[in-house]
Amino acid sequence: MKRLTTLALIVGLCTVAGLFLSSGLDDVAAAVVSAGWGAALVVVARAAAVGWAGLGWFAVFPRSERPSLWDCVSLRFVREGINTLLPVATVGGDFVGARLLAQRGLSGGLAGASMFVDLMTQAVTQFLFTVGGVALLAWLHGDGPVVRTVAGGLAIAAPALGAFFLIQRRSGHRIIQALLNRFAAAREWRALGAVDVLYDNLRRLYSSPKRVVGAMGVHMIGWIIGAAEVYVALHFMGYPVSVAEAIVIESLAQAVRGAAFAVPGALGAQEGGLIALCAVFDIPAEAALALSLVKRLADLMVGVPGLVAWHFMEGKTKGKSSAPDTDALDASDTTSGDAGTTKTGGETARSGSVDAMSVARLPANLAGSHTVLRSMESEMGTLRKCA
Repeated sequence: MKRLTTLALIVGLCTVAGLFLSSGLDDVAAAVVSAGWGAALVVVARAAAVGWAGLGWFAVFPRSERPSLWDCVSLRFVREGINTLLPVATVGGDFVGARLLAQRGLSGGLAGASMFVDLMTQAVTQFLFTVGGVALLAWLHGDGPVVRTVAGGLAIAAPALGAFFLIQRRSGHRIIQALLNRFAAAREWRALGAVDVLYDNLRRLYSSPKRVVGAMGVHMIGWIIGAAEVYVALHFMGYPVSVAEAIVIESLAQAVRGAAFAVPGALGAQEGGLIALCAVFDIPAEAALALSLVKRLADLMVGVPGLVAWHFMEGKTKGKSSAPDTDALDASDTTSGDAGTTKTGGETARSGSVDAMSVARLPANLAGSHTVLRSMESEMGTLRKCA
C-alpha cells in the first residue's frame, strides 16, 4: 500500500509540473499575486469550514455521551492536516482522530463508530452537493461533456456509497465476523469482541435519524462555505463569478478530489479538474492553476497547525502512559497474585497476570472496549511510519 501511495504521489507531482509548465509559470505567478488579500480570506473560509465540520462530528453523538465540542473541533483540524498534508490516503487522519478521541475518556467503540458515521454523513452530503452542482451546470450551460462525465461518475459512486453504508449495518457485521473466523489466528479472536463493540455502537448512533440528519445538515452547510473560497479567490483575480458558478466549480472540484482519494493531496487531480471546470466559464488555465495554488496555501495554513497539535497531543499521551498509576499497580499486583494462586503452571499464571494488568492500567470507562483501542493502535503504526 505504501508503494502504491508513493507511486501515486510521483505521478501527481509530474502531472502538476506538466500543467504549470504548459500554462506558463509567469502567467500563473501573476494570477496568484493578483489574488492579494483574497488568499487570506480563502484561508479564513477554510478554517471556518473545517471547524464547522467538527460541529458535524459532534452532532452524531448521543447527548449523554458527547465529548466536548472543543475536542471534536480541534481533532477535526488534526484529521484535516493529516489527510491533506501527509503522504497517506485521505482517510488516515480520520482513524487518528478516533484514537485521540478515545484517549480523552470516550469509549473506544463509540469513538470508532462516530468516525464511521461522520465519514458517512460527509460522503452523503458531498454526493448531494455534487448532484446540485451538476444540476446547476446543466441549467447554466446545458448538457455537455463535463455534465455527462460527472453524471457517469455519480452513477458509479452511488452503489459504492450504498455499500459503505451497508457494511456498517448488520449484514456487514456478519461478513466481517465470517472473515475473521476464517482467517484470524486463535490468539487474535479477541478482535471479534472489538468488532461486536464497534457494531453495537454503530447501531446506537444510526438508531437516531434525527442526529444523523442533523449532522448531514451541518456538513451540507460546510460544503457551501467551501464554495466561498472559489468565489472570493476568482473575484480578487479579476474573474468575477456568480454564487451559482462558484458552487458548480467547488462541488465538482471536490468530487474530483474525492475520486482521487488514493493520491496524497489529490495532486494533479485538483489542478486538472479546476482547469476543465473553469474553462466552462471562460476562465483561463493560468487563473485556474492560481486558484489551485491559493487552495493549497489554505491546506498548509490550516493543516500545519493541525499537525503541530497532533504532535503535542501524542506527546501528552505518551507522558500520561509512562507515568505509573499507584492504584492501578496495586490492583494489578493483587489480581496477579490471585491469578497465581488459582491457576497451576507458571506459564498460565503469568498470562493471567499480564491480562489483568493490561486492563487495570486502563481508565475504568475504557476497560470494556480495550480491544478496540489495541486494534486501532496497531493500525496507527503504519500511519506513523508514513508521517
